[in-house]
Amino acid sequence: MQFPESWLREFCNPPVSTHELAHILTMAGLEVEALAPVAPPFSGVVVGAIVSVNPHPNADKLRVCEVDVGHNLPLQIVCGAPNASAGMKVPCALVGAELPAGDDGKPFQIKVGKLRGVESFGMLCSARELKLSDEHGGLLALSDDAPVGHNIREHLQLDDQIFTLKLTPNLAHCLSVFGIAREVSALTGAPLHQPDSAVHPVGVTSTLPVHVLAPDLCGRFSGRVIDSINPNSVTPAWMVARLARCGQRSISPLVDISNYVMFELGRPTHIFDLEKIQGGLEVRWARSGEQLKLLNGTTISLDEKVGVIADNQAVESLAGIMGGDATAVGEHTRHVYVEAAFWWPQAVAGRSRRFNFSTDAGHRFERGVDPATTVQHLERITQLVISICGGQAGPVTDVQSAMPESRVVTMRVSRANKLLGMPLTLEQCVVALQRLALPVTVSGEVLTVAVPSFRFDLAIEEDLIEEVARMVGFDNLPTTPPQAPITPRLQAENHRGPYQVRHQLAHLGYQETINYSFVDAQWELDLAGNSAPIKVLNPIASHMGVMRSSLIAGLVHVLKFNLDRRVARVRAFELGRVFMRDTLVPASDTSVKGFSQPMRVAGIAYGSNHALQWGLDDAGVDFYDVKGDVEQLFGPLQPEFRAATHPAMHPGRCAQVMLDGACVGYVGELHPRWRQAYALVKAPIVFELALDAVQKRAVPQYQTVSKFPTVQRDLALMVGSDIRCSDLMAAIWASPTQGLLTDAVLFDIYTPTSNGVAATEKSYALRLSFNRQEATLTDSEVDAAVQAVLSHLSTTLGVQLRA
Repeated sequence: MQFPESWLREFCNPPVSTHELAHILTMAGLEVEALAPVAPPFSGVVVGAIVSVNPHPNADKLRVCEVDVGHNLPLQIVCGAPNASAGMKVPCALVGAELPAGDDGKPFQIKVGKLRGVESFGMLCSARELKLSDEHGGLLALSDDAPVGHNIREHLQLDDQIFTLKLTPNLAHCLSVFGIAREVSALTGAPLHQPDSAVHPVGVTSTLPVHVLAPDLCGRFSGRVIDSINPNSVTPAWMVARLARCGQRSISPLVDISNYVMFELGRPTHIFDLEKIQGGLEVRWARSGEQLKLLNGTTISLDEKVGVIADNQAVESLAGIMGGDATAVGEHTRHVYVEAAFWWPQAVAGRSRRFNFSTDAGHRFERGVDPATTVQHLERITQLVISICGGQAGPVTDVQSAMPESRVVTMRVSRANKLLGMPLTLEQCVVALQRLALPVTVSGEVLTVAVPSFRFDLAIEEDLIEEVARMVGFDNLPTTPPQAPITPRLQAENHRGPYQVRHQLAHLGYQETINYSFVDAQWELDLAGNSAPIKVLNPIASHMGVMRSSLIAGLVHVLKFNLDRRVARVRAFELGRVFMRDTLVPASDTSVKGFSQPMRVAGIAYGSNHALQWGLDDAGVDFYDVKGDVEQLFGPLQPEFRAATHPAMHPGRCAQVMLDGACVGYVGELHPRWRQAYALVKAPIVFELALDAVQKRAVPQYQTVSKFPTVQRDLALMVGSDIRCSDLMAAIWASPTQGLLTDAVLFDIYTPTSNGVAATEKSYALRLSFNRQEATLTDSEVDAAVQAVLSHLSTTLGVQLRA
């Protein structure tokens, strides 16, 4: 919600400064997200009246103006604006004035200049040159009553402050300037001035028949005809300025009036061109197959779940959201029908998102708009329409089909004290609620509130307690320490937290990303092999319609996003939940209503293995680089890698990560099919692991460093091509070496070929290290240990010493 401070102070003007007012609102739950002046600092700009405009003697596009700025003689100013004309009042920067800073950050100072041989003693300004807007079609035209020589900042109230509030969904009654003023009055005790809503005299008898056929859609529908308006009327400058400071551009007088009342009173309304309505109006649910062209030019298809206003021939408006193009007011409109209705919030909520747009009207109606003030607000619109556009008003028709039932909510003072943690008296609670215009009756320590029609958020006792807390001020709530002893939950030494995992990946050169849990259904099929993903009932976008069961798709999207911006080297990771059905994944502690939500950690690496530098070759990242990162991530545990397949990975360059005999993830090169689909020049390497497995770690065990030298022996072994290195190393460590073997390292692999055909065996070169704590090893002991290893390998795997 955005509005100017001056408008707020017309309704309620407390004796506090701007920043104090912002603090009061924030501490009452109406967070002031931004506070900024209407215009940036500048000085020396006054109201000038152009006396005459003459052609420049040496330039076709320049003109010489005589400008009255309240001095004894007019100033001669050279101007190139196409709209400069005699009698026009415009902002004039005098010599010595400082205009707002440009792109270089320095203010622009006006000096006496000479343009094509003609001296210029100032500058006539556009709105963009004063940083009031981006429009630069010519000089900023001021009103005819602007006093010549008056400071432009004072005349246009450019020192006014723009408040931007970040409101929570329950504060629907604050989606208007008057609604916020009502809060300010309650918070500060300053008097509240009610908006002008005097009953306008009826000048014509014209009416329009209205039938509400869906009480569950519309609870109240008020309207009236206004005849013979002036189609050539212009929106007053004060209204244009206020709308602009609320973030709304001026469109036309009738549309501007409707928007103005919405910002002023929180009541979205709609004005129909009466001559374009066929017969009367019906308020009903749409019928399947009906279509409507909206004011934004979009044609939408309707169904029975969408409310509409229709005439005898077609649908004319999307109820509570946006009007239709067919009955829109225009420059030739002479007779109008103004409606102010109460739409049930549940009948409007979510409808805008179905059609991929949102409106200020829908934003308010889906949170709740006061049903009791439709006629009052209709009178306010009538007053503005007739004062600006002329015309005569017809009688008000008011159809009440299903008004909300009045609610009564009770609150116990003892309960309020318990929840808020501070002692409040009965009188304090009563005063707080009464200041909010909530009628209160007292019975003992129980307060009973008859909820007014504009407060849709008050339904239970805790809602009233929150209102009391807002009036007291959240900053006044005590910071009382808990009385119970606090015992820290110490993390087990063999377990590390997710932040430690994040830091370790960051140390390995990866950058964390956070992606949506909603993804494209095609991503799930392609990169996760999930043909039955969990669908989102009300997706925020068409390409975010299902819940992710893998983190890989989001990381591939991050990679593509960076490559499109010429980032050549990418290393990214994400730590987050995935969502699957328990029929696919066993239920766990995170299972909710048939769904499993395990935590995963995934990463992607692309481009060079190292950042560009002179000391290293520019080698591209490969499978073994990322496999090494995964090993470091698990360290000091030693996972096993086995050849496997994964929907997102290259079938010949993919491995499953095994820990304690269970698969805990995958690592591999992206499948060539998806590499081609995403137009990736190089193949990225990806991994995805179960977070709980990564969080495990072995507790360090103390071992005495041997005082005796280590003996090393190198072996060249002929191993079958179908035997994995991990099986070979496991067999070596299982050999009966009497505890003398301390290390085994594979340092070379050789695959012989015969006439270009690979042999059935390959040669592994290993270095075995032997040591003993008690004494120096003898050659016979080492030889016996080596023979024990060779014998065990021959027996279990058929491995032989290379000749």
